[in-house]
Amino acid sequence: MSTSITTFTSSTTTTQQSNKSDESNHTSKVHKFAKQAQKLSLGGSGKDEYQQEENAAIAARFVTPRDAIIETVEGERLPAVPVEEARKLNRLRDEVIDSHESEKLELGGTGGDDEIEMKALSPVENERREESPEGHGGPLEYAKPPAHTHPLFPPLPLYGPPSLLRTLQCQTFRVVSFWPGVRNMWARIRGKNPDVERPFYKEELERASIRRETAKRWERRQQIKRPVEMETAKEEGRIINTEDPDSDFEYPPLEGGYDPVVCDVGYYARRVGLDVETFKVQTEDGFILTLWHVYNPNEYTPLPESERGFRQPDVFYDRTTRDFPSKNRRYPVLLIHGLLQSSGAYCVNDDDSLAFFLCKVGYDVWLGNNRCGFEPQHKTLKYSDPRMWCWNIRHMGVLDLPAFISRVLYETGFEKLGLICHSQGTTEAMVALAEDQRPELGERISVFCGLAPAAYAGPLIKKAYFRFMRVISPSAFRLFFGIHSFIPLMMTMHNLLPSRLYGDLGYQIFSYLFDWSDKRWDRGLRDRMFQFSPVYVSAESMRWWLGCDGFAVQKCILSTEEQGLREDEEDRENDENNDQPDSTAELTTTTSSDRKQSAWYGPQTPPFALWVAGSDGLVDGRRLLRRIRNGREPHVKLVHEKIIEGYEHLDVLWAMDAIEQVGKEVAEVVWKTISEEEKGKCKVPKF
Repeated sequence: MSTSITTFTSSTTTTQQSNKSDESNHTSKVHKFAKQAQKLSLGGSGKDEYQQEENAAIAARFVTPRDAIIETVEGERLPAVPVEEARKLNRLRDEVIDSHESEKLELGGTGGDDEIEMKALSPVENERREESPEGHGGPLEYAKPPAHTHPLFPPLPLYGPPSLLRTLQCQTFRVVSFWPGVRNMWARIRGKNPDVERPFYKEELERASIRRETAKRWERRQQIKRPVEMETAKEEGRIINTEDPDSDFEYPPLEGGYDPVVCDVGYYARRVGLDVETFKVQTEDGFILTLWHVYNPNEYTPLPESERGFRQPDVFYDRTTRDFPSKNRRYPVLLIHGLLQSSGAYCVNDDDSLAFFLCKVGYDVWLGNNRCGFEPQHKTLKYSDPRMWCWNIRHMGVLDLPAFISRVLYETGFEKLGLICHSQGTTEAMVALAEDQRPELGERISVFCGLAPAAYAGPLIKKAYFRFMRVISPSAFRLFFGIHSFIPLMMTMHNLLPSRLYGDLGYQIFSYLFDWSDKRWDRGLRDRMFQFSPVYVSAESMRWWLGCDGFAVQKCILSTEEQGLREDEEDRENDENNDQPDSTAELTTTTSSDRKQSAWYGPQTPPFALWVAGSDGLVDGRRLLRRIRNGREPHVKLVHEKIIEGYEHLDVLWAMDAIEQVGKEVAEVVWKTISEEEKGKCKVPKF
């Protein structure tokens, strides 16, 4: 009996010790997870390191193998964090859950006072989480090896919640710059008019005269309030019915008069008989973007504001519950802007604006504005939070672009759309479509139209001020330009200076920096053009473009400088061999195989159409064409290519003959690449 009691007592003691050990182990795991969650959560400093916050980080969602978006307890989204930090959070979370479940089975309890409420992820959500470091997880359909483009996208810094010290540091880091520019002064001093040599000088004067007459007509018409006054005005000759350009105009203007120069795309749309409604779009990491919809007020009624707000952060959600007409619909096209611009750049040339032209020929036109833009917005973060600005071109591609495409398809009911991009817009699209980024996006795009495509650097990168930005360290770059928005004084001056003065200064500064001129533009509209630029961009984004570990050094968006040099050498050797009739087939086969292995794009890639500015010093579009022509992208179908000699970087948008050189061809290419099934639903554009 005594022996039995002793054995039972010993067994009980051992069990209690084991339970205490398990409980201690579970508590330790809870503390580690809570510490990592606090590190990546919304809260500020001052809390106990193990104290659970009300809206703490709970899990990391891998949108792509390199984009780990943080989800909080309340379902909010925070921008992507370094992959190793996200993996650590998910690993600690899983350990806590496993330990908790094991403890409940052994003790029959609820986990004790240290239990943290965890939200179970659905099967779909689990698919979007990282499976393993090798498998990458995410939305990709199969595991991929480490990306060969990885050196091009170094990890961003991890900024914690804002603190007083960090706020003071950020304010100290803000540095502003200014570059004055003066042109043609000497010619004017000598009594010469340098404008005579402008390619469209006579047409420019004619357009200015037409605008003045149109403004006068509009002012006179506004003074007429009753039909009797209209008849009197016709009799007096103030309005000539049969000769008045607006009397039988298909798109009668809704606004007019002398151009006040405002930062409002809706105003410029109404001047040409169209209008604009504004949508808000939420990205998967919580940024709120602005999406403009250009429409014909004679055939479309804008949605109420309640239906134009941002929706859930997940993209490509269910659209089956919505009803759409089966015929006579407009096919959707999405336009994305360039660096330091907004999509207002597509709306400043009256009827020669690309957005308005495409709308009038019969397309459903949508204009996307990348994160921050004119009004930095996030579902959770504030302007002063450094995490609000911790992003670069890749995030605009893999997060902003899918959000825009998803919302446009939701609103229009189509399966695909035409994507039209300029400059940096082409970069974010080409990065997003890459095989190791978000290639499934290509299945939502019928054609990608790239205007002045920015894949390779042009000779401008060699200028002294750009070389300086390349040689300084990342820390020095942040010291000069901060860790928030890039040179925020530009936006301050935009709000303070008179619009025409700002337009002139904006042109002088950017012309000096990027080495382009307005010789092909309608100079009378130039002040408008710079009302929509610059916009807020992150310092980290500019560091990727200009700093020591991004585009400026590699000179390409998806290949390293070493790879680029090797490919150039292979092309030269191949050209030499093609000139020799005795060249071996074996060399050609080997070269072809190597080129396919180094391809950026896979079978999901949409057709490409490229318009290259022949005198573009900012980017080298010819080199991208050469890459495709030489078979380095076997999955890219090039349906249209054009090099416009004499054109500079912005001429593809703003040249006085841009509609003839670019716009009409874009409209034709988009229609040509639509499937026959989709064409059956659409009204045929009027080319």
